[in-house]
Amino acid sequence: MVESSILSDFWVDQIQSNDQEAIFLVLIGFLLSFAFIRLSTRLMRSPKVPWWPGSIVSEGGLHVHHHVFGIVLMMAAGALGFAVDGDSWVFNICGLAFGVGIGLTIDEFALWLHLEDVYWSEEGRRSIDATVLTALVLALIMIGARPFEIGTDSLGVLLFSLGLALMILITVGICFLKERVLHGFLGFFMYPIAIYGACRLGKPGSAWAKRRYGEKNPSKQARAEKRFRPDRRTQRFKEKFRDLVGGGIMMPDDPPSKEDPPDLAPSDQAPPEPPRSEDRD
Repeated sequence: MVESSILSDFWVDQIQSNDQEAIFLVLIGFLLSFAFIRLSTRLMRSPKVPWWPGSIVSEGGLHVHHHVFGIVLMMAAGALGFAVDGDSWVFNICGLAFGVGIGLTIDEFALWLHLEDVYWSEEGRRSIDATVLTALVLALIMIGARPFEIGTDSLGVLLFSLGLALMILITVGICFLKERVLHGFLGFFMYPIAIYGACRLGKPGSAWAKRRYGEKNPSKQARAEKRFRPDRRTQRFKEKFRDLVGGGIMMPDDPPSKEDPPDLAPSDQAPPEPPRSEDRD
């Protein structure tokens, strides 16, 4: 009863009073769906739970990834959300459904970035990074953080606010060019963080380093490689966090998991083509 009272007071005092019901439900739906789908995919790989259902694979071998359901859910929830009253409970349910769709889609961010199934590879761990950034952005929006506001009280105020917005976008863009993604996302809402990231050294493989370091400035390239070496403490912490949230990387010699499409039986495979005349001895 005490926990119920605390949650009820939090909902009324912190969420309803600030008209944050919809965005709060988007965040909750996002976190719950991501947690569920990550747990589900890890159970698919585990031989200890053979009863857990695997991926959806058609008879023709088509693997339907869960981000497909996320996209459809976001489309439906978004369209319905525009059609209903913003103060109704249906609008809040649409927010929850939209958050669930975001979770299912962001979990396969690496797939629609690389256009191939890299879920359990090193590239697939970008989905974990995208999830953390998405959660941070949603949380900042929920508490009322805004990157900038365009004032229209007068021509001077309008020009000043447009100039400020342009300066923020340029600074955040520099952070992204230096691959300081966290500074860029957070700096979009808290400008001093963007300034800090833009003034710091870029990562050695970033677009900024390729253009401004390297042969043009070998000393800075050497500093960047030393600063962002693979065994640095922050990178080790990041890898441990990725392992905790997303599971380990599947190596080439790992046994196939339950979610992998079954290989064709030898009888289903096409026979090898006979050698052409020019290939014969």
